[in-house]
Parts: sequence; C-alpha cells; structure tokens
Amino acid sequence: MASTSAEIVAFLLTISGWVLVSSTLPTDYWKVSSIDGTVITTATFWANLWKTCVTDSTGVSNCKDFPSMLALDGYIQACRGLMISAVCLGFFGSISGLVGMKCTKIGGSDKNKARIACLAGLIFILCGLCSMTGCSLYAHRITSEFFDPTYVAQKYELGAALFIGWAGASLCIIGGSIFCFSIAENSKSSRRAYAYNGAASVMSSRTKVHNSVPDQTSPKHFDKNAYV
Repeated sequence: MASTSAEIVAFLLTISGWVLVSSTLPTDYWKVSSIDGTVITTATFWANLWKTCVTDSTGVSNCKDFPSMLALDGYIQACRGLMISAVCLGFFGSISGLVGMKCTKIGGSDKNKARIACLAGLIFILCGLCSMTGCSLYAHRITSEFFDPTYVAQKYELGAALFIGWAGASLCIIGGSIFCFSIAENSKSSRRAYAYNGAASVMSSRTKVHNSVPDQTSPKHFDKNAYV
C-alpha cells in the first residue's frame, strides 16, 4: 500500500513538472530588460527562444522572429534542443509511468510493472536534467553579459520562464527518483513473501511427517498382579 501511494505521488509530481517544463517553450519572458523614465517605464525589452520583442509604455509590442536557425547563437540552439528533448522525454515518461503503476490494470505482472516504473523514473530524471541544463545555460549567458563591463549592448535580467523551467525540472527529478526507488521496495516485498511461504511449507511438511509416522511405542498391558 505504501509503494502504491508513493507511485501516485511520484506520478503527480512528474506530470506537474512536465507541464511546467512544457509551458516554458511558449513563454515570452526568458530575459527581460526595461528602460525607465522619470515617471513610467518607457520601454520593456524581452526575448525567448524564438523571438525578441519590445513593448512601449502604451502596451504596444513589436516583435522580430529570429531570421534563421543556422544564424543563431550556439547557446540558443542548444537550449532549443534541450527543452524540446525534455518535453518529448516527459511525454514518453508519463506513458511509461502510467503503465508501470500498481493501481493500473495494464503492464503485466508486478515484476514487469516495477521495471516499467523504474524506466519511467529514469526517463523523468533525464527530462529534468535536460530542462535544468537548458535553463541554466541560458541564465549563464545572461549573467555573464550582465556582469561583463566590456559588453556594451543591451543587458538583460533573468525572466520568469527560467524559474518555471527550474521548478519543473526539480519536480521531474524528485518524482523520477521516487519511481526508481519503487522497484527496490517491490523486490523487498517479493523476498519477504517468498521467505514466508517457504517457512510455511517447511512447517507444513514437518507436520505431515510427524502425523504420518506411526506410534512405535507398544501398548502396555497390565494383568491382575499389577494392581496387587
């Protein structure tokens, strides 16, 4: 029962993390910068993995898509690949986790379901690592440009999408670890059941042998002189 509850908790954590990781791709604010006037913010610059935009004080946004994938910076291409890989891995991990859970009726025996659940845990851990690496690589580029005194172009700060990606990656890694530990719990429970059945079989065999052996002691016969 405890392992079933742990698998349900792990499945909820991993699905939540996968949803957060998937939501970072269309999120606009990967990096943000603003130009402040005397009273209001005159312009806000922001960018993500697909475009760069500027929003003026009236709320009107002008965006420019990245012209060519081959002309992009290497870190943006790497972040795109890592985040798309994380989304794909989370999809396959959710299917494997659903099949490997004990509360479902598919997947075969408990031993096979435990292996599938462990595989789902490994996939989700890899999903979290991809998302964590992609967000960290993007954040490292922003911070290195921000603290570089020789960098004269527009400097940005960390956007909300990076924190969402880190949170989703953490949930995927935690839930995947719980899935991996479930196979150890299942192996321990199977060993205990086997030991208990063996002990019962030994006791039953001893009882049968004891009952099958006839009483070798001869009955005592007393004559009339024994009572004198």
